[in-house]
Amino acid sequence: MIEHLELFFKSIFIDNMVFAVFLGMCSYLAVSKKVATAVGLGAAVIFVLAITVPLNWLLDQYLLQPGALTWLGPEYADYDLGFLSFIMFIATIATMVQLVEIVVEKFSPSLYNSLGIFLPLIAVNCAILGGSLFMQSREIETFGLALNYGISSGIGWFLAILAIAAIREKIRYSAVPAPLRGLGITFIITGLMGIGFLSFGGMLTGGDEEETPKTEQAIRLEEKQTETVKELAENTKTID
Repeated sequence: MIEHLELFFKSIFIDNMVFAVFLGMCSYLAVSKKVATAVGLGAAVIFVLAITVPLNWLLDQYLLQPGALTWLGPEYADYDLGFLSFIMFIATIATMVQLVEIVVEKFSPSLYNSLGIFLPLIAVNCAILGGSLFMQSREIETFGLALNYGISSGIGWFLAILAIAAIREKIRYSAVPAPLRGLGITFIITGLMGIGFLSFGGMLTGGDEEETPKTEQAIRLEEKQTETVKELAENTKTID
């Protein structure tokens, strides 16, 4: 349970919020003019990540990792299909995005029209692919943790785009200098948000390092130092 909670908060505040700001810039900036539109795209991203990250975990575990094909037979143990990771991950993401596009167009035509070309662009959004690549690099052990990581990563992206949309709506009524109006002030705010999200890393990663067990040489060295200190203390008493 603690492992799930730790992964949940780390993926929200460290991985996908920063990915949304720095890598998913196209849809992040284009669809964040209104809160309602940002909520719609954020919900779509949560759905896509919640499905694609666990599916890509299965692909990674049973197809892509070195020796993952042993379930087909011992003769396949030496095969390594890791070079297909990008192609397989993007294919899974593109399939799920098409499904989301069909559902949104069917049940919410107004949202589909407001999102426009940026809904299918989820398939090539670096933040979406980054979720699967981070899952792979973190070597997540179970399917449940992969599902947790996908949902929490989507929530992180959702919070990031919702925050910038709310700020941009407020800025419309603010006295912004003429040279900075539009994308100028938006880029400045985006950079400040990215710095703020990066600061969460120090809050959530502190204390992760475990104390390494002392080696026999280190223990012997400590014993010798202790004996030396005792001898010096005894010699000092003798001299006195």
